Amino acid sequence: MQLERVSVKNKTKLTAISQFLEKNDLKLDSQIEYFVIVYRFGEILACGGIAGNIFKCIAIRSELRGEGIAVRLLTEMVNFAYELNRPDLFIYTKPEYEQVFNQCGFYTIAEAYPNVVLLENSSTRLAKQCAKWQAQRVAGEKIGAIVMNANPFTLGHRYLIEQALAQCDHLHLFIVSENASQFSFQDRFALVKQGIADLDRITLHKGSDYIISRATFPNYFLKDQGLTDDCYLELDLKLFRQHIAPSLGITHRFVGSEPICEVTAEYNRKMAYWLQQAPLENPSIQVVELERITLNDEPISASKVRKLLERQDFEALADFVPATTLQFLQRQAGAN
Repeated sequence: MQLERVSVKNKTKLTAISQFLEKNDLKLDSQIEYFVIVYRFGEILACGGIAGNIFKCIAIRSELRGEGIAVRLLTEMVNFAYELNRPDLFIYTKPEYEQVFNQCGFYTIAEAYPNVVLLENSSTRLAKQCAKWQAQRVAGEKIGAIVMNANPFTLGHRYLIEQALAQCDHLHLFIVSENASQFSFQDRFALVKQGIADLDRITLHKGSDYIISRATFPNYFLKDQGLTDDCYLELDLKLFRQHIAPSLGITHRFVGSEPICEVTAEYNRKMAYWLQQAPLENPSIQVVELERITLNDEPISASKVRKLLERQDFEALADFVPATTLQFLQRQAGAN
């Protein structure tokens, strides 16, 4: 048996990998950058994909499972990831591989049986992150949370925050930290911070791998293509209810109504189930959907702002974004 690292730019080998995945009831994931394949006499026996710091599309020929191929495959994938300077690793895999990867130093952190489990290569990383959140707990009967991408920060985001603040004692505001949007995380975070500078009772958090990230909810970053997957939604929301909310004492999660993006609308629907209704051991979290603010009968949205920005229509943008965001967009356009 031989191992080989394959870039997805190698279309010939990618076609063979895709066919192998299909035989194992998996689809080629568009976010994968590299594959590691195990083959013999030119025939693929196993493969695994690397997308950022996430392993996915792992498949092994059924008749060869239990013969140590998974260990060889995973060892090579870990070595490759470390060479790429990606030490904090996650695995999406089928439940039947879970025990094998547990034995290889990966620990299950969320599951959506019978379809998929999510593991990471540390027994303590999630606990350490929860301890950091716990140190930021604020006393109160109603502790709210909002998770937003803010790509960029709009008056719609500001309105959602104000409405949530009016209904809780304190608000934890998480900004998605993935750099998978038009605006960088650094810029998005700064715009939110500037846009809420006059508000109190808010703790502003940088996102993490455990909350709407490529690890927990990769299809969020493909939502312009209308892609979603219930398994990813379940994993992301279970992590929130089972780990994040208990650490910060969160009792309510606020979301804006979603008439435009079907992926986000589906996320809102699943949120109501997994946070509020699902029979899990952790206390339920009340999900509050707030009606979006509109302008000329159209919701104020970041997607609308991006369209206006394409046209350099700053006069119209002034009605959709705070002054701090407008100034940033104007500076950015001038620099370009």
